[in-house]
Amino acid sequence: MKTAQLSGSLRVNVGKKDATALRNAGRVPCVLYGTGEQTHFHVKLNDIEKIVLSPEVYQVHLDVEGKKARGIIRELQQHPVTDRIRHVDFLEITDTKPVTVGLPVRLTGASRGVLAGGRLMQVFRILRSTGLVQDLPDAITLDISKLRIGQSIRVKAIDIPGITFLDPANAVVVSVKMARGAVKGADADDDEEEEEA
Repeated sequence: MKTAQLSGSLRVNVGKKDATALRNAGRVPCVLYGTGEQTHFHVKLNDIEKIVLSPEVYQVHLDVEGKKARGIIRELQQHPVTDRIRHVDFLEITDTKPVTVGLPVRLTGASRGVLAGGRLMQVFRILRSTGLVQDLPDAITLDISKLRIGQSIRVKAIDIPGITFLDPANAVVVSVKMARGAVKGADADDDEEEEEA
């Protein structure tokens, strides 16, 4: 999992008026919880946007006035109209406690079925995964080069040591469907065609 650095300041008061004043000053109220007492702090809007608006999943190294901790974003509140970040909840993480995160699904390779005119359908762009922080990859990379028309990759077929997927095992992550211009059998191997002949 990728890492990011974030520094903040402790909140003197915790309430709506204080939170509004912080937002007006270009700051975002945050809370860190999980292993002990909650820590209420605030960070620069620009700094948190770089982490939140990225497609990556980050392990955030927090520095709140000298108190250092590691966390992942557990909950995010955004303005319903402007999408401006209003509040962020961080879950404190350790090397011994499993965490649950949504890992992005990345596809590599050119599918045989797509080259034959089939249509690629990616059902899941994020898979809910649980495991120790050190076992969590940056992303789940799937090689689709061998996928033919009518074939798919399901959750149960993905094996990453130390990681458990929380989505249904039989759920289709990516598949190649028949399309109008597709030629059935055109995605077969040359070797197979020779054998049939």
